[in-house]
Amino acid sequence: MKAKLNYFLEMIRTSFWFLPLLVILITIGLAFLFIWLDIAFRFEPNGFFSYFLSGGAESARQVLTTIAGAMLGVAGTVFSITLVALTLASNQFGARLLRNFMYDRLNQVVLGTYVATFLYCLLVLKTVKTDMDTEFVPNLSVMVAMILAIANIFLLIIYIHHISISIQADQVISDVNSNLEKNLKKIFPEDLGEETTDDSKSEQLFRRLMASHGFSEKVISSRSGYLQAIDNDGLMSLAKDHSLIISLGHRPGDFLVENEPIAEVFSKETCPGRVKERIRDTFVFGRVRTPVQDAEFAIHQLVEIASRALSPGVNDPFTAITCIDKLKASICYLSRAKFSSAWRYDEDGNLRMKVYPVTFAGVMDAAFNQIRQYGKGSPSVMIRLMEALVTIDSFAGGPLKKESVRRHAGMVLQAAEDAQYNPNDLKDVKERFMKIKQD
Repeated sequence: MKAKLNYFLEMIRTSFWFLPLLVILITIGLAFLFIWLDIAFRFEPNGFFSYFLSGGAESARQVLTTIAGAMLGVAGTVFSITLVALTLASNQFGARLLRNFMYDRLNQVVLGTYVATFLYCLLVLKTVKTDMDTEFVPNLSVMVAMILAIANIFLLIIYIHHISISIQADQVISDVNSNLEKNLKKIFPEDLGEETTDDSKSEQLFRRLMASHGFSEKVISSRSGYLQAIDNDGLMSLAKDHSLIISLGHRPGDFLVENEPIAEVFSKETCPGRVKERIRDTFVFGRVRTPVQDAEFAIHQLVEIASRALSPGVNDPFTAITCIDKLKASICYLSRAKFSSAWRYDEDGNLRMKVYPVTFAGVMDAAFNQIRQYGKGSPSVMIRLMEALVTIDSFAGGPLKKESVRRHAGMVLQAAEDAQYNPNDLKDVKERFMKIKQD
């Protein structure tokens, strides 16, 4: 339940509509508050403020009408600028990176603020009255509207500056890498340690438990889509309460089709349908991949930028090299991190689950396979890729991680030899490769 709640909160937090809607609702509340204050205390401007709030009801109407019209016009301009930026970003970096632009906090605040100011002026404008007997001018509310208009002018300048740098390649790569680092630190433990090399005892124990549980049933997917999150705590609770052994064959980020097995349940008697339904409910599916529990999501985004940069139509090795540098920093963190095991025990020490965990070798494949394949025609990219592997090898803890790094170094060297580089370029690749082999 906790994992599903965290997933829902993350989706709300990163949605494009939530923050603008929240700003609009708060501004509507402020409009009613200041109107009530004007009614209750009859704010009359004097001194310095009298120069700005003079002229009576007609002047107030003109000010509010001017601000409302201007804010609506600027809101349309902001929407147009945003769409143009999204189009440019989509063409240059790929449609999957639009998620990063849509969830940009400043973009959401700007869109929400201009629409909210427009609604604020409409609400206040409705209260201005010039009857034969009474005249009501909400001076305090009008003054707040003027303050909001001035603040929005500064906000527009900040927004134009922000949008002009947000579509630059280096900035996009930096933002994606920042999201990657946050995601990795959230998913992987903070404590560092060597990767477990011997899981044979857990494997043997799991096989004995499967044999002792005479019934085996598969839980199938109720729909097609990407597996976005798994409620591991809920699965463990179900396994313990019903004395089950559960084996998972997929992890967040995998795509499943309808009726494809997502888990295999071993029990000592026939597993009730309601239990299987509750197990199915612990899996969250969606139409797209998300970074909530998917460790490779942002890695694939950086790889996509690098792959596009290395395409013959673009031929931009500098962008690819920047992506390699950012990936190197993240993989260095993972090379010292303690990856979770495939085996899950309950609090009583009983083995209950076998999962499909993220491994260091899998992350290395996701980060460097496509860049090596697309970049083999560029010596500068392959040299930088080998340099990255040298650095990662110096940080890697444990024989399994070092073996994975050296396997990729061998593939990079083989690709460079097959590409028939200039002898000096090939020499540079081999010199860096020998730094790994000598350790």
